[in-house]
Amino acid sequence: MGALTQEQEAVLGLIVRETSAGRPGPTHREIAAHCGFASSYAAAWHVRKLVAMGRLAMTPGKARSVRPVPAEGSGAGAGGHATVSIPIYGSIPAGFPADREPQAEGCITVDVEELQLRPSARTFALRVQGESMIGVGILDGDLVLLEHGEEPRHGQVVAALIDGQSTLKTFLMKGRRAFLRAENPKYPDLIPAEELMIQGVFRALIRKAR
Repeated sequence: MGALTQEQEAVLGLIVRETSAGRPGPTHREIAAHCGFASSYAAAWHVRKLVAMGRLAMTPGKARSVRPVPAEGSGAGAGGHATVSIPIYGSIPAGFPADREPQAEGCITVDVEELQLRPSARTFALRVQGESMIGVGILDGDLVLLEHGEEPRHGQVVAALIDGQSTLKTFLMKGRRAFLRAENPKYPDLIPAEELMIQGVFRALIRKAR
């Protein structure tokens, strides 16, 4: 059926995740927003290409009818497991907080069974910069997979925006007040002066051979 471009992998991965979870296929606008396309027209173009390649099917005149077409050898890793593409939204400091705007830089294909992961349209990846989380085995250069939109529990690792700066830390509650803890004694606890916004809750870790 031909090799897919990075953009097509992202579109296909999103549609597979949504329909596998029992939800209807995403709209062109939703695809564009998730994959970082400039417009819904770009999303529609990639969908049409995937339909022409036999990787997607849709019912004419029916909204949200786009669905994946299983292909022999596609969507499976070396062990025959299902794979999906997860968008990478740049890097996050695992050290002192820093001003950081999320920027999409492509996708990573992961084996969901190997990682024991159930990804959704809100799953994303960030590259780790720094050593403040080495106590829980998260090292500089790792990729962390996170889920956006979930309420964190005490003790979970999160990507957070604290007083306008992003960081990767452990989320803790003391009484009714939330704060962030580094897993490295060289770094202090972070107590929000004004705002603490959770951007994603840790789900899995990917480490490439160095």
